[in-house]
Amino acid sequence: MKRGAQDVLAGVSGRRDPLVPPRRVQGDPPGGFAAAGDAVVNLLISLAKLSQEERVAEIGCGHGLVARALTGYLGPGASYDGADPDANAIAWCEHAYENRIDFHFHAADDGDPLPLPDAGTDLVVLAGRLPGLDPAIAERVLAESRRLLAPGGRLFATAYLLDDTARAAIAAGQAEVPFEASDGVRAAGPDGRHAYEEEWLLDAIARAGFRTAGIRHGTWTARPGGRALEDIVVARA
Repeated sequence: MKRGAQDVLAGVSGRRDPLVPPRRVQGDPPGGFAAAGDAVVNLLISLAKLSQEERVAEIGCGHGLVARALTGYLGPGASYDGADPDANAIAWCEHAYENRIDFHFHAADDGDPLPLPDAGTDLVVLAGRLPGLDPAIAERVLAESRRLLAPGGRLFATAYLLDDTARAAIAAGQAEVPFEASDGVRAAGPDGRHAYEEEWLLDAIARAGFRTAGIRHGTWTARPGGRALEDIVVARA
């Protein structure tokens, strides 16, 4: 059955979640749109120590995959601001979340200043955004993330990171994503994604003004103990 027909049938039956966008714009998140968003929020809670009263900003919010999952977690006093260069996605979110006065959405290019105050955010989320950004834009996004964060605030970012283990897995054909040779900063991969040299990204995070950064490696290089496909970086302002 085509996705459009599935959307119609779901709407007729009353089963369609109003915060889940039409299938034609969902992409292909693991487990489906709702499950993928829930998985990210579980990581925000367990690794970035997100609490229910905190202020969250997400750069690259798309159609609200993470936002939807946060509606059931954030409590009184909390807020969510999502930004994305896709004006259609932002318009969809503004309509879908029109009854949530604590959720706000902004159309903005990656790295552009957001209409949010300095040091007014507790957690900035970059879930799946860095693999699609050029290095110069990634540095601008990191700098804007640091501007937004209050002292002690955290950055949660996912990326494909190249270290000796990752390069060996790629060379052996064991990596889930077959990236090409690195140019010293990044390596090209399929679907416009790329992997960053781990040391380069850690240096970029430090240049943006973060005090510390920790890495939880993902499953894309067949390492045990991964919590997600991509590597996870949590940095503290």
